[in-house]
Amino acid sequence: MEHHYKTSGTCSREIIFEIEDGKVKNLRFVGGCNGNLQGIGALCEGQKVEDIIARVEGISCGGRPTSCPDQLAKALKAAVNA
Repeated sequence: MEHHYKTSGTCSREIIFEIEDGKVKNLRFVGGCNGNLQGIGALCEGQKVEDIIARVEGISCGGRPTSCPDQLAKALKAAVNA
């Protein structure tokens, strides 16, 4: 099942991903810093949801209280708690 999460407070506008057997698959960001977000997607591919959340939750960006990785943690939490 594909999940769509509308981000808040970041340059990216949306995060799209799947969770299969507790692992992230097909992670994509819409908008934002393309190269960096492709890198995050590649690094997270096949990783356990809880491991990703533990690593990226709370990261800030440019003085903002959130970031694209932090928004990813929020998206993953929302998906597993839905």
